[in-house]
Amino acid sequence: MDKKMTVNGKEYQIIKLLGKGKGGYSYLAGDGDNQYVLKQIHHEPCDYYQFGNKIEAEIHDYERLRAIGIKMPLLLEVDAGQERILKEFIACDTIYELILQDKMKSAYTDQVRDMCALLYEAHTNIDYFPTNFVVQEEVLYYIDFECNDYMEEWNFENWGIKYWSKTPEFIQYVKDHS
Repeated sequence: MDKKMTVNGKEYQIIKLLGKGKGGYSYLAGDGDNQYVLKQIHHEPCDYYQFGNKIEAEIHDYERLRAIGIKMPLLLEVDAGQERILKEFIACDTIYELILQDKMKSAYTDQVRDMCALLYEAHTNIDYFPTNFVVQEEVLYYIDFECNDYMEEWNFENWGIKYWSKTPEFIQYVKDHS
């Protein structure tokens, strides 16, 4: 990919698309020395989720989760004018990839449950879909910044767990997105 993007005037080489979420496109980007995740906010419609100001939500959610104590990449830069954020890149497989490769460990589910204890006490849910988590040196990180007020139907036990192993829901998702 021969594309460059700037964040607050600094240029980054786009290496590849990492993924598209409800709120933006995440790219692996480099500056010649280091690699980062550069997220470009998009305004494409989403049937099941309502947004306000997405860039403000990214900052607010990041600060909220940091205060709760959730392990996640550092937010390094915000370019509000271009609706871009730059964050630390944690180079490793997602939980989604680990499930596909039959490398999922119960220790990772234990760690997300530890996160849940902190989150639920703070009346907060995160997006528990397995593409939003990576494991580096056996430590689980939440790599998205999205969070919402707690609702039981969207907690890990009622929704997220359905995608943390090769359940029928997970297998159907893989079929639908292959």
